[in-house]
Amino acid sequence: MTSTAVSPDASFARRRRRVMDRRAATGWWFLAPFLIVFLISFIAPIIYALYLSVFRSQLIGGTVFVGLENYARALQDPQFWSGVSRVTMLLVLQVPLLLIIALAAALALDSRKLHGMAFFRISIFMPYAVPAVVATLIWGFMYGTNFGLIANLNDLFSTTLPNPLSPKHVLAAIANILIWGNVGYNMLIFYAALRVIPTELYEAAAIDGAGQLRIITAIKLPAIRGALVIAAIFSIIGSFQLFNEPQILQAMAPNAVTTYFSPNLYSYNLAFSGGQQNYSATVAIIMGVATMIVAYAVQLRGMRKED
Repeated sequence: MTSTAVSPDASFARRRRRVMDRRAATGWWFLAPFLIVFLISFIAPIIYALYLSVFRSQLIGGTVFVGLENYARALQDPQFWSGVSRVTMLLVLQVPLLLIIALAAALALDSRKLHGMAFFRISIFMPYAVPAVVATLIWGFMYGTNFGLIANLNDLFSTTLPNPLSPKHVLAAIANILIWGNVGYNMLIFYAALRVIPTELYEAAAIDGAGQLRIITAIKLPAIRGALVIAAIFSIIGSFQLFNEPQILQAMAPNAVTTYFSPNLYSYNLAFSGGQQNYSATVAIIMGVATMIVAYAVQLRGMRKED
């Protein structure tokens, strides 16, 4: 009988592969809890919503397969498009103001010339810690013309201030709530990005005679462009997901906040008040896809500028 000798290199390679396989298996065990929760809480609902969207429940005939009829109905639904136009207006109104205010606050902190920086930072960030429902209730009572801050100001100065909860001004009132609650979060994103800029760049710019405005426009803003894009994407997604604020304010301003004020609120009312779960899933999927497309377009635009 002949025996085949195994070279040391081959034996070492097999042992190395076994070690790598064990490490890979260990890594998957660590990932397993997250993957299970992710599949159950994210992937499974999306698949179920897609399933619901191609069926229709009716009194006669039960649940029937309708293919893309629900999507065609949504694209011709004036109430759906009314909600889409409203959140688009909110996005145009709220997102630029939110980012500008947050950026100004971050630049003020980064300048190191503020007195009471710790108080300034925590006072701006504190509203972000307030739950959206609580914040909407607080502002809703402040907006009231028969009670709250607006009513008190009218009584004190014998004036008639515009009603923030009127159909004409309710969108601006909601934008104010969103800005108040999210400025601090975006400020921290910008401030963290500003703190990692090498100080040598500022020193070189100062030697060249650049003022603070020139340093901001030529060094700081280009350096934090990635953070600006991320904050813009988060704010756009938040605008398209508008739900808590109109739902809470609906009881205070039923004439201004309709059941289809935003697509998410419309989808919620279709499912839980109208018994139209299939059409509700369709509206939710369309808005999810639209949000992804817009967010991706903003990301591409930001990356192109960065390049």
